[in-house]
Amino acid sequence: MIALATIVLSAVFTRPMERVVSLDPIRAQTVYDSHAVALVYETPLEVDYVARPYRLARGLCDLPEVSADGLVYTFRLAADRDQRIAADDVVRSLDRLRDSANASPGAWTMKMVEGISALDAETVAVRLKRRCHVFPWMMAMPYAAVILPDGSGTGPYRLERWRKNHEMVFAKNPLWRGWAVRPDNVFDEVRYLVVNDPSTRWLMFLKGQLDMLGEIDRDNYDAVVGRDGMLNPRLAKQGIKLLCSPNLQVRYIGFNMRDRVVGKNRKLRQALSAAFDFPAWREYLNNRVDLADGPVPPGVDGRLEEPPAFPFDLLRARQLIAEAGYPGGIDPETGRRLVLTLSIGRPTQDSRETGELLASFFAKIGVKLELQFSTWASFVKAVDEARVQLYMMGWVGDYPDAENFLQLFYSGNRSPGPNHSCYENAAFDAAFEAAMAAPDAVSRNEFWRRCQRIVREDCPWIFTHFPQTCVIVSPKVQNYIPGDFPYGEEKHLQHENAFH
Repeated sequence: MIALATIVLSAVFTRPMERVVSLDPIRAQTVYDSHAVALVYETPLEVDYVARPYRLARGLCDLPEVSADGLVYTFRLAADRDQRIAADDVVRSLDRLRDSANASPGAWTMKMVEGISALDAETVAVRLKRRCHVFPWMMAMPYAAVILPDGSGTGPYRLERWRKNHEMVFAKNPLWRGWAVRPDNVFDEVRYLVVNDPSTRWLMFLKGQLDMLGEIDRDNYDAVVGRDGMLNPRLAKQGIKLLCSPNLQVRYIGFNMRDRVVGKNRKLRQALSAAFDFPAWREYLNNRVDLADGPVPPGVDGRLEEPPAFPFDLLRARQLIAEAGYPGGIDPETGRRLVLTLSIGRPTQDSRETGELLASFFAKIGVKLELQFSTWASFVKAVDEARVQLYMMGWVGDYPDAENFLQLFYSGNRSPGPNHSCYENAAFDAAFEAAMAAPDAVSRNEFWRRCQRIVREDCPWIFTHFPQTCVIVSPKVQNYIPGDFPYGEEKHLQHENAFH
Protein backbone atom coordinates (compact mmCIF):
# COMPACT_ATOMS: atom_id res chain seq x y z
CA MET A 1 0.00 0.00 0.00
CA ILE A 2 1.27 3.46 -0.90
CA ALA A 3 1.31 5.84 2.02
CA LEU A 4 2.89 9.20 2.62
CA ALA A 5 4.49 9.57 6.01
CA THR A 6 3.20 12.24 8.40
CA ILE A 7 4.72 15.60 7.61
CA VAL A 8 5.61 18.02 10.35
CA LEU A 9 5.28 21.73 9.93
CA SER A 10 8.45 23.00 8.38
CA ALA A 11 9.63 25.98 6.36
CA VAL A 12 12.32 23.91 4.67
CA PHE A 13 11.90 22.86 1.05
CA THR A 14 13.91 19.76 0.12
CA ARG A 15 14.42 18.38 -3.37
CA PRO A 16 16.85 15.96 -4.99
CA MET A 17 19.48 17.54 -7.19
CA GLU A 18 22.34 16.10 -9.17
CA ARG A 19 25.85 17.12 -8.19
CA VAL A 20 26.50 20.85 -8.42
CA VAL A 21 30.01 21.58 -9.66
CA SER A 22 30.24 25.35 -9.34
CA LEU A 23 28.36 28.33 -7.90
CA ASP A 24 30.23 30.71 -10.18
CA PRO A 25 27.65 31.93 -12.74
CA ILE A 26 30.08 31.78 -15.67
CA ARG A 27 30.87 28.15 -14.74
CA ALA A 28 27.22 27.07 -14.56
CA GLN A 29 27.61 24.40 -17.19
CA THR A 30 24.77 22.10 -16.10
CA VAL A 31 21.12 22.71 -15.27
CA TYR A 32 21.98 21.70 -11.70
CA ASP A 33 24.63 24.40 -11.42
CA SER A 34 22.11 26.86 -12.83
CA HIS A 35 19.52 25.96 -10.20
CA ALA A 36 21.98 26.78 -7.43
CA VAL A 37 23.33 29.94 -9.07
CA ALA A 38 19.82 31.37 -9.49
CA LEU A 39 19.19 31.14 -5.76
CA VAL A 40 22.24 33.20 -4.85
CA TYR A 41 22.58 35.68 -7.72
CA GLU A 42 20.24 37.81 -9.82
CA THR A 43 20.23 38.32 -13.57
CA PRO A 44 19.52 41.52 -15.50
CA LEU A 45 16.21 40.05 -16.73
CA GLU A 46 14.03 37.09 -15.71
CA VAL A 47 11.55 34.77 -17.40
CA ASP A 48 8.06 35.48 -16.12
CA TYR A 49 7.15 32.64 -13.75
CA VAL A 50 3.44 32.65 -14.64
CA ALA A 51 3.05 33.89 -18.21
CA ARG A 52 2.41 31.41 -21.05
CA PRO A 53 3.55 31.82 -23.76
CA TYR A 54 6.78 32.75 -22.08
CA ARG A 55 7.85 36.35 -21.84
CA LEU A 56 10.66 38.26 -20.25
CA ALA A 57 10.22 40.28 -17.07
CA ARG A 58 12.44 42.73 -15.29
CA GLY A 59 15.17 41.41 -13.05
CA LEU A 60 17.92 43.62 -11.69
CA CYS A 61 17.12 45.81 -14.70
CA ASP A 62 13.95 46.99 -16.35
CA LEU A 63 13.18 45.63 -19.81
CA PRO A 64 15.66 47.22 -22.26
CA GLU A 65 15.19 49.90 -24.84
CA VAL A 66 16.35 48.85 -28.31
CA SER A 67 17.81 51.17 -30.94
CA ALA A 68 16.11 51.46 -34.33
CA ASP A 69 18.82 49.39 -36.01
CA GLY A 70 18.51 46.64 -33.37
CA LEU A 71 22.17 46.92 -32.38
CA VAL A 72 22.09 48.76 -29.05
CA TYR A 73 20.26 47.54 -25.94
CA THR A 74 20.00 50.01 -23.07
CA PHE A 75 19.32 48.55 -19.61
CA ARG A 76 18.36 50.70 -16.63
CA LEU A 77 18.74 49.26 -13.15
CA ALA A 78 15.41 48.69 -11.39
CA ALA A 79 14.61 51.32 -8.78
CA ASP A 80 13.88 48.69 -6.10
CA ARG A 81 17.06 46.67 -6.64
CA ASP A 82 19.60 46.01 -3.94
CA GLN A 83 21.32 49.38 -3.80
CA ARG A 84 24.74 47.77 -3.59
CA ILE A 85 24.38 46.93 -7.28
CA ALA A 86 25.55 49.60 -9.72
CA ALA A 87 25.93 49.66 -13.49
CA ASP A 88 29.64 48.93 -13.15
CA ASP A 89 28.81 45.62 -11.48
CA VAL A 90 26.67 44.58 -14.44
CA VAL A 91 29.41 45.58 -16.89
CA ARG A 92 32.11 43.75 -14.93
CA SER A 93 30.02 40.56 -14.65
CA LEU A 94 29.15 40.47 -18.35
CA ASP A 95 32.70 41.30 -19.41
CA ARG A 96 33.91 38.46 -17.24
CA LEU A 97 31.51 36.13 -19.06
CA ARG A 98 32.71 37.22 -22.49
CA ASP A 99 36.42 37.21 -21.65
CA SER A 100 37.94 34.34 -23.65
CA ALA A 101 40.61 33.90 -20.97
CA ASN A 102 37.90 32.64 -18.61
CA ALA A 103 36.79 29.94 -21.08
CA SER A 104 33.21 30.07 -19.82
CA PRO A 105 30.85 27.44 -21.29
CA GLY A 106 28.36 30.30 -21.52
CA ALA A 107 30.62 32.59 -23.52
CA TRP A 108 28.49 31.84 -26.61
CA THR A 109 25.78 34.09 -25.16
CA MET A 110 28.15 37.02 -25.65
CA LYS A 111 29.49 36.18 -29.11
CA MET A 112 27.30 38.85 -30.73
CA VAL A 113 28.43 41.54 -28.28
CA GLU A 114 30.80 44.21 -29.54
CA GLY A 115 31.02 46.22 -26.32
CA ILE A 116 29.42 46.88 -22.93
CA SER A 117 29.59 50.20 -21.10
CA ALA A 118 28.11 51.98 -18.11
CA LEU A 119 26.51 55.22 -19.30
CA ASP A 120 26.02 56.27 -15.68
CA ALA A 121 25.59 54.58 -12.30
CA GLU A 122 22.11 53.36 -13.29
CA THR A 123 22.44 52.58 -16.99
CA VAL A 124 24.20 49.93 -19.08
CA ALA A 125 24.48 49.93 -22.87
CA VAL A 126 25.25 46.77 -24.83
CA ARG A 127 26.25 47.15 -28.47
CA LEU A 128 25.96 44.12 -30.76
CA LYS A 129 28.06 43.30 -33.80
CA ARG A 130 24.91 42.47 -35.74
CA ARG A 131 21.23 42.09 -35.12
CA CYS A 132 20.36 39.30 -32.64
CA HIS A 133 16.67 39.24 -31.75
CA VAL A 134 17.16 36.66 -28.97
CA PHE A 135 19.82 38.63 -27.08
CA PRO A 136 17.46 39.80 -24.28
CA TRP A 137 16.70 36.16 -23.43
CA MET A 138 20.39 35.61 -22.76
CA MET A 139 20.21 38.29 -20.09
CA ALA A 140 17.85 36.02 -18.16
CA MET A 141 20.22 33.03 -18.19
CA PRO A 142 22.23 32.19 -15.03
CA TYR A 143 25.45 32.81 -16.98
CA ALA A 144 24.57 36.52 -16.96
CA ALA A 145 24.07 36.76 -13.20
CA VAL A 146 25.60 39.81 -11.56
CA ILE A 147 28.29 39.39 -8.90
CA LEU A 148 29.29 42.03 -6.37
CA PRO A 149 33.01 42.88 -6.10
CA ASP A 150 33.39 40.61 -3.06
CA GLY A 151 31.91 37.65 -4.98
CA SER A 152 28.57 37.67 -3.18
CA GLY A 153 25.13 37.90 -4.76
CA THR A 154 21.86 39.69 -4.14
CA GLY A 155 19.54 36.74 -4.80
CA PRO A 156 16.69 35.36 -2.69
CA TYR A 157 18.87 32.87 -0.78
CA ARG A 158 22.39 32.58 0.55
CA LEU A 159 24.50 29.45 0.63
CA GLU A 160 24.59 28.30 4.25
CA ARG A 161 26.50 25.04 3.91
CA TRP A 162 27.71 22.76 1.17
CA ARG A 163 28.80 19.17 1.62
CA LYS A 164 30.18 18.31 -1.79
CA ASN A 165 28.33 15.53 -3.59
CA HIS A 166 25.85 15.25 -0.72
CA GLU A 167 23.95 18.37 0.34
CA MET A 168 23.56 22.09 -0.27
CA VAL A 169 21.53 24.26 2.11
CA PHE A 170 20.41 27.77 1.23
CA ALA A 171 18.99 30.17 3.82
CA LYS A 172 16.55 32.95 2.99
CA ASN A 173 18.27 36.26 2.30
CA PRO A 174 16.28 38.80 4.39
CA LEU A 175 17.66 41.67 2.31
CA TRP A 176 16.34 40.40 -1.01
CA ARG A 177 14.08 43.01 -2.57
CA GLY A 178 11.59 40.44 -3.85
CA TRP A 179 10.35 39.39 -0.42
CA ALA A 180 8.41 42.65 -0.15
CA VAL A 181 5.98 41.37 -2.80
CA ARG A 182 5.97 37.70 -1.74
CA PRO A 183 3.59 36.20 0.84
CA ASP A 184 4.84 35.41 4.32
CA ASN A 185 4.79 31.64 3.88
CA VAL A 186 7.77 31.35 1.54
CA PHE A 187 10.36 28.75 2.50
CA ASP A 188 13.06 29.83 4.93
CA GLU A 189 15.49 27.21 3.66
CA VAL A 190 16.05 25.29 0.45
CA ARG A 191 17.91 21.96 0.60
CA TYR A 192 19.39 20.17 -2.39
CA LEU A 193 20.21 16.51 -1.72
CA VAL A 194 22.28 14.32 -4.02
CA VAL A 195 20.41 11.02 -4.16
CA ASN A 196 21.62 8.92 -7.06
CA ASP A 197 19.32 5.92 -6.78
CA PRO A 198 15.80 6.47 -8.22
CA SER A 199 14.19 3.96 -5.84
CA THR A 200 15.77 5.72 -2.86
CA ARG A 201 14.42 9.07 -4.08
CA TRP A 202 10.95 7.57 -4.39
CA LEU A 203 11.03 6.12 -0.87
CA MET A 204 12.30 9.41 0.55
CA PHE A 205 9.41 11.22 -1.08
CA LEU A 206 6.90 8.79 0.42
CA LYS A 207 8.51 9.33 3.85
CA GLY A 208 8.21 13.10 3.55
CA GLN A 209 11.97 13.57 3.27
CA LEU A 210 11.64 15.12 -0.19
CA ASP A 211 9.04 17.67 -1.23
CA MET A 212 9.32 17.27 -4.99
CA LEU A 213 10.39 14.71 -7.54
CA GLY A 214 11.21 16.29 -10.87
CA GLU A 215 11.86 13.02 -12.65
CA ILE A 216 9.79 9.91 -12.03
CA ASP A 217 11.82 6.92 -13.14
CA ARG A 218 10.28 4.26 -15.37
CA ASP A 219 10.23 1.56 -12.70
CA ASN A 220 8.12 3.63 -10.29
CA TYR A 221 5.96 5.40 -12.83
CA ASP A 222 3.13 2.86 -12.74
CA ALA A 223 2.90 3.32 -8.97
CA VAL A 224 2.34 7.05 -9.49
CA VAL A 225 0.24 7.26 -12.64
CA GLY A 226 -2.53 4.91 -13.74
CA ARG A 227 -3.30 3.79 -17.28
CA ASP A 228 -5.78 6.66 -17.49
CA GLY A 229 -2.91 9.12 -17.07
CA MET A 230 -4.24 10.25 -13.70
CA LEU A 231 -2.44 10.29 -10.36
CA ASN A 232 -2.84 7.15 -8.27
CA PRO A 233 -6.00 7.78 -6.16
CA ARG A 234 -4.25 6.83 -2.92
CA LEU A 235 -1.64 9.52 -3.53
CA ALA A 236 -4.20 12.08 -4.66
CA LYS A 237 -6.20 11.48 -1.47
CA GLN A 238 -3.17 12.59 0.54
CA GLY A 239 -2.90 15.88 -1.30
CA ILE A 240 0.00 14.92 -3.53
CA LYS A 241 -0.09 16.69 -6.87
CA LEU A 242 1.02 15.44 -10.28
CA LEU A 243 1.79 18.09 -12.88
CA CYS A 244 2.66 17.07 -16.43
CA SER A 245 3.36 19.36 -19.35
CA PRO A 246 5.34 19.45 -22.61
CA ASN A 247 8.71 21.13 -22.37
CA LEU A 248 11.29 22.79 -24.55
CA GLN A 249 13.47 19.73 -25.04
CA VAL A 250 14.34 17.47 -27.92
CA ARG A 251 16.03 14.09 -27.59
CA TYR A 252 17.91 12.56 -30.47
CA ILE A 253 20.45 10.12 -31.82
CA GLY A 254 23.10 12.12 -33.62
CA PHE A 255 25.21 11.01 -36.55
CA ASN A 256 28.83 12.12 -36.79
CA MET A 257 28.77 13.71 -40.23
CA ARG A 258 32.56 13.27 -40.47
CA ASP A 259 32.21 9.50 -40.17
CA ARG A 260 32.98 7.78 -43.49
CA VAL A 261 29.95 5.45 -43.22
CA VAL A 262 27.02 7.40 -41.78
CA GLY A 263 28.23 10.92 -42.51
CA LYS A 264 28.53 10.46 -46.27
CA ASN A 265 25.37 8.40 -46.85
CA ARG A 266 22.13 10.34 -46.53
CA LYS A 267 20.01 7.37 -47.64
CA LEU A 268 21.46 5.32 -44.78
CA ARG A 269 20.58 8.02 -42.24
CA GLN A 270 17.09 8.23 -43.70
CA ALA A 271 16.70 4.45 -43.49
CA LEU A 272 17.69 4.38 -39.83
CA SER A 273 15.27 7.25 -39.14
CA ALA A 274 12.41 5.35 -40.79
CA ALA A 275 13.33 2.22 -38.79
CA PHE A 276 12.98 4.05 -35.47
CA ASP A 277 9.82 2.53 -33.95
CA PHE A 278 8.28 5.48 -32.13
CA PRO A 279 5.13 3.65 -30.93
CA ALA A 280 7.30 1.04 -29.17
CA TRP A 281 9.63 3.77 -27.89
CA ARG A 282 6.69 5.75 -26.48
CA GLU A 283 5.33 2.70 -24.66
CA TYR A 284 8.78 1.98 -23.25
CA LEU A 285 8.91 5.52 -21.86
CA ASN A 286 5.52 5.19 -20.11
CA ASN A 287 3.73 7.26 -22.79
CA ARG A 288 5.43 10.38 -21.40
CA VAL A 289 6.88 11.52 -24.71
CA ASP A 290 5.59 13.10 -27.89
CA LEU A 291 6.61 12.39 -31.47
CA ALA A 292 9.58 14.49 -32.56
CA ASP A 293 8.90 15.62 -36.12
CA GLY A 294 12.08 17.69 -36.25
CA PRO A 295 14.44 19.58 -33.96
CA VAL A 296 12.06 22.36 -32.83
CA PRO A 297 9.51 21.39 -30.15
CA PRO A 298 5.91 22.65 -29.93
CA GLY A 299 5.38 26.05 -28.38
CA VAL A 300 8.46 27.57 -29.99
CA ASP A 301 8.16 30.56 -32.28
CA GLY A 302 9.16 29.60 -35.84
CA ARG A 303 8.38 25.89 -35.54
CA LEU A 304 7.52 24.01 -38.76
CA GLU A 305 4.06 22.45 -38.54
CA GLU A 306 4.36 19.73 -41.16
CA PRO A 307 4.35 15.90 -40.95
CA PRO A 308 7.76 14.30 -40.27
CA ALA A 309 9.83 13.47 -43.34
CA PHE A 310 10.73 9.92 -42.23
CA PRO A 311 8.16 8.53 -39.78
CA PHE A 312 8.34 4.90 -38.66
CA ASP A 313 7.84 2.73 -41.74
CA LEU A 314 9.75 -0.56 -42.00
CA LEU A 315 8.96 -1.10 -45.68
CA ARG A 316 10.31 2.32 -46.54
CA ALA A 317 13.31 1.80 -44.25
CA ARG A 318 14.22 -1.44 -46.04
CA GLN A 319 13.89 0.24 -49.42
CA LEU A 320 16.05 3.17 -48.30
CA ILE A 321 18.81 0.98 -46.87
CA ALA A 322 18.94 -0.93 -50.16
CA GLU A 323 19.25 2.40 -52.00
CA ALA A 324 21.99 3.32 -49.53
CA GLY A 325 24.02 0.35 -50.78
CA TYR A 326 23.25 -2.09 -47.97
CA PRO A 327 20.43 -4.34 -49.24
CA GLY A 328 19.03 -6.32 -46.35
CA GLY A 329 21.54 -4.53 -44.13
CA ILE A 330 24.46 -6.38 -45.70
CA ASP A 331 27.74 -4.49 -45.96
CA PRO A 332 29.10 -5.18 -49.48
CA GLU A 333 32.67 -4.73 -48.25
CA THR A 334 32.41 -7.60 -45.75
CA GLY A 335 29.44 -9.61 -46.95
CA ARG A 336 28.13 -9.40 -43.39
CA ARG A 337 25.63 -7.25 -41.57
CA LEU A 338 26.46 -3.57 -41.37
CA VAL A 339 27.75 -2.80 -37.87
CA LEU A 340 27.29 0.66 -36.35
CA THR A 341 28.34 1.90 -32.92
CA LEU A 342 26.17 4.00 -30.62
CA SER A 343 27.99 5.90 -27.85
CA ILE A 344 26.09 6.41 -24.60
CA GLY A 345 27.13 8.34 -21.50
CA ARG A 346 26.39 7.00 -18.00
CA PRO A 347 26.35 3.19 -18.09
CA THR A 348 23.19 2.66 -16.01
CA GLN A 349 20.75 -0.23 -16.24
CA ASP A 350 18.23 2.15 -17.79
CA SER A 351 20.65 3.32 -20.48
CA ARG A 352 21.57 -0.28 -21.28
CA GLU A 353 17.91 -1.23 -21.72
CA THR A 354 17.40 1.85 -23.88
CA GLY A 355 20.34 0.95 -26.10
CA GLU A 356 19.14 -2.63 -26.45
CA LEU A 357 15.71 -1.42 -27.55
CA LEU A 358 17.30 0.77 -30.23
CA ALA A 359 19.40 -2.16 -31.38
CA SER A 360 16.22 -4.21 -31.81
CA PHE A 361 14.75 -1.49 -34.05
CA PHE A 362 17.72 -1.44 -36.41
CA ALA A 363 18.01 -5.23 -36.44
CA LYS A 364 14.70 -5.28 -38.31
CA ILE A 365 16.42 -3.75 -41.34
CA GLY A 366 19.50 -5.94 -40.95
CA VAL A 367 21.77 -3.46 -39.14
CA LYS A 368 23.69 -4.50 -36.03
CA LEU A 369 23.99 -1.77 -33.42
CA GLU A 370 26.82 -2.10 -30.92
CA LEU A 371 26.62 -0.11 -27.68
CA GLN A 372 29.61 1.75 -26.28
CA PHE A 373 29.27 3.05 -22.71
CA SER A 374 31.51 5.49 -20.87
CA THR A 375 31.42 8.05 -18.09
CA TRP A 376 29.59 11.25 -18.91
CA ALA A 377 32.80 13.27 -19.00
CA SER A 378 34.47 10.82 -21.38
CA PHE A 379 31.38 10.67 -23.54
CA VAL A 380 31.14 14.46 -23.88
CA LYS A 381 34.85 14.68 -24.70
CA ALA A 382 34.49 12.02 -27.41
CA VAL A 383 31.48 13.82 -28.91
CA ASP A 384 33.28 17.18 -28.81
CA GLU A 385 36.25 15.65 -30.61
CA ALA A 386 34.03 13.86 -33.18
CA ARG A 387 35.33 10.45 -32.11
CA VAL A 388 31.90 8.83 -32.14
CA GLN A 389 29.80 7.32 -34.93
CA LEU A 390 26.32 7.63 -33.44
CA TYR A 391 25.62 9.21 -30.06
CA MET A 392 22.54 9.67 -27.88
CA MET A 393 21.91 13.12 -26.49
CA GLY A 394 19.31 15.79 -25.78
CA TRP A 395 19.00 19.55 -25.89
CA VAL A 396 17.16 21.71 -23.36
CA GLY A 397 16.05 25.02 -24.83
CA ASP A 398 17.59 28.13 -23.34
CA TYR A 399 14.77 30.31 -24.66
CA PRO A 400 11.59 29.75 -26.70
CA ASP A 401 12.86 30.60 -30.17
CA ALA A 402 13.66 28.33 -33.11
CA GLU A 403 17.15 29.81 -33.28
CA ASN A 404 18.11 28.08 -30.05
CA PHE A 405 17.46 24.66 -31.59
CA LEU A 406 18.52 25.34 -35.17
CA GLN A 407 21.90 26.72 -34.09
CA LEU A 408 22.76 23.06 -33.41
CA PHE A 409 23.07 22.59 -37.19
CA TYR A 410 24.87 25.81 -38.16
CA SER A 411 28.33 25.00 -39.50
CA GLY A 412 29.91 27.82 -37.52
CA ASN A 413 28.91 25.98 -34.33
CA ARG A 414 30.61 22.66 -35.16
CA SER A 415 32.00 20.62 -32.26
CA PRO A 416 33.25 21.46 -29.75
CA GLY A 417 30.40 23.94 -30.23
CA PRO A 418 26.75 22.87 -29.96
CA ASN A 419 26.71 21.40 -33.50
CA HIS A 420 27.94 18.06 -32.18
CA SER A 421 27.15 16.24 -35.42
CA CYS A 422 29.52 18.54 -37.35
CA TYR A 423 26.70 19.05 -39.86
CA GLU A 424 27.43 21.35 -42.79
CA ASN A 425 24.95 22.45 -45.45
CA ALA A 426 25.42 25.69 -47.38
CA ALA A 427 21.69 26.11 -48.01
CA PHE A 428 20.95 25.68 -44.32
CA ASP A 429 23.64 28.19 -43.34
CA ALA A 430 22.29 30.75 -45.81
CA ALA A 431 18.75 30.41 -44.47
CA PHE A 432 20.00 30.55 -40.87
CA GLU A 433 21.97 33.73 -41.50
CA ALA A 434 19.03 35.30 -43.34
CA ALA A 435 16.78 34.55 -40.38
CA MET A 436 19.21 36.20 -37.98
CA ALA A 437 19.34 39.31 -40.17
CA ALA A 438 15.56 39.50 -40.72
CA PRO A 439 13.91 42.70 -39.46
CA ASP A 440 10.73 41.06 -38.13
CA ALA A 441 9.34 37.79 -36.83
CA VAL A 442 7.21 37.02 -39.88
CA SER A 443 10.09 37.01 -42.35
CA ARG A 444 12.43 35.43 -39.81
CA ASN A 445 10.09 32.50 -39.22
CA GLU A 446 9.89 31.77 -42.94
CA PHE A 447 13.64 31.23 -42.95
CA TRP A 448 13.42 29.10 -39.80
CA ARG A 449 10.89 26.84 -41.51
CA ARG A 450 13.21 26.54 -44.51
CA CYS A 451 16.01 25.46 -42.16
CA GLN A 452 13.81 22.78 -40.64
CA ARG A 453 12.81 21.33 -44.01
CA ILE A 454 16.49 21.00 -44.96
CA VAL A 455 17.44 19.29 -41.69
CA ARG A 456 14.47 16.93 -41.78
CA GLU A 457 15.50 15.74 -45.22
CA ASP A 458 19.24 15.46 -44.46
CA CYS A 459 18.71 13.53 -41.19
CA PRO A 460 21.87 14.48 -39.26
CA TRP A 461 19.80 13.25 -36.30
CA ILE A 462 17.20 10.62 -35.64
CA PHE A 463 14.58 12.72 -33.88
CA THR A 464 13.52 10.35 -31.10
CA HIS A 465 11.06 12.39 -29.02
CA PHE A 466 9.96 15.52 -27.27
CA PRO A 467 9.84 14.64 -23.54
CA GLN A 468 7.11 15.68 -21.18
CA THR A 469 7.85 16.99 -17.71
CA CYS A 470 6.04 15.08 -14.97
CA VAL A 471 6.58 16.33 -11.44
CA ILE A 472 5.04 15.10 -8.20
CA VAL A 473 4.78 17.60 -5.39
CA SER A 474 4.12 17.16 -1.68
CA PRO A 475 0.93 18.70 -0.24
CA LYS A 476 3.29 20.87 1.75
CA VAL A 477 4.23 22.82 -1.40
CA GLN A 478 1.97 25.47 -2.88
CA ASN A 479 2.22 27.74 -5.95
CA TYR A 480 4.36 25.40 -8.01
CA ILE A 481 3.93 26.09 -11.74
CA PRO A 482 5.77 23.76 -14.16
CA GLY A 483 8.05 25.63 -16.51
CA ASP A 484 10.98 25.25 -18.85
CA PHE A 485 13.06 27.85 -17.01
CA PRO A 486 12.98 26.59 -13.42
CA TYR A 487 16.10 28.37 -12.21
CA GLY A 488 15.27 30.18 -8.99
CA GLU A 489 11.72 28.82 -8.93
CA GLU A 490 11.98 28.11 -5.20
CA LYS A 491 11.53 31.81 -4.44
CA HIS A 492 7.97 31.53 -5.79
CA LEU A 493 7.01 28.47 -3.74
CA GLN A 494 4.95 28.66 -0.59
CA HIS A 495 4.52 26.17 2.22
CA GLU A 496 1.14 25.05 3.53
CA ASN A 497 0.45 26.46 6.98
CA ALA A 498 -1.41 23.38 8.20
CA PHE A 499 -0.50 19.72 7.79
CA HIS A 500 -2.39 16.59 8.62
